[in-house]
Amino acid sequence: MQNELLEQYKLYVEMADRIIQRRHATNRFYISLLTGLGGLYLLLYKTRDYPNALLWVIITAVISLLWWINIYYYRQLNSGKFKVIFEMEQHLPFACYDREWEILGRGKHNRLYLNLSKVESYIPFTLIILCLTYIGYRMWFI
Repeated sequence: MQNELLEQYKLYVEMADRIIQRRHATNRFYISLLTGLGGLYLLLYKTRDYPNALLWVIITAVISLLWWINIYYYRQLNSGKFKVIFEMEQHLPFACYDREWEILGRGKHNRLYLNLSKVESYIPFTLIILCLTYIGYRMWFI
């Protein structure tokens, strides 16, 4: 019984790691997409084929919102996975992830543990705010 639990535990920890890898790949995708979109806009602007800036800002805001939703989804998924890992560790000789979480103050002190999911969500959130500010400026002043 203990060997089966250990094998399940190993598999589940590996699955949690794969979720983290998928989150990083998703972030790279959105960064590449937004960089390419910005580059295309600048290229069109430079060739005097002026694209509608408001449309590009709206597209950027929508992509940023989708990115933020993905980060939030992965944060929830990882949270659930680690709750299951902590439960499994109660039946193992040593609960390494639970102990690590304890050492890091269970995420309650930024000095001990800075939640990467929260930090990485600032990027698309900031882009959304900038886009909405530009849209508001265009609606009120132009």
